[in-house]
Amino acid sequence: MEGLELLAFQIISTVGTARSLYIEAIQEAKKGDFEEATKKMEEGSQLFLEGHHAHAELIQKEANGEITSINLLLVHAEDQLMSAEGFKIIAQELIEIYQSRK
Repeated sequence: MEGLELLAFQIISTVGTARSLYIEAIQEAKKGDFEEATKKMEEGSQLFLEGHHAHAELIQKEANGEITSINLLLVHAEDQLMSAEGFKIIAQELIEIYQSRK
């Protein structure tokens, strides 16, 4: 596997796991376990950051002319990154709502 594909898979893996952790955080908040929800959000944010760094590396490679074509794997990685970011925002809002009801 070449560097480009490796970076794409790194993004997909890390932000996919982050998205799952954000969903788990919502579920924990729904149960009233805000401490566990916070832990899952923090863990998810760390993984999201790793994926974001890999994404920034891809952008830099493209700016340097190292990436000359876009493929489905890169599109999927970008989609996963944006999806995870959306889930993070939604999770933060839902956790806040659940906390305000306690």
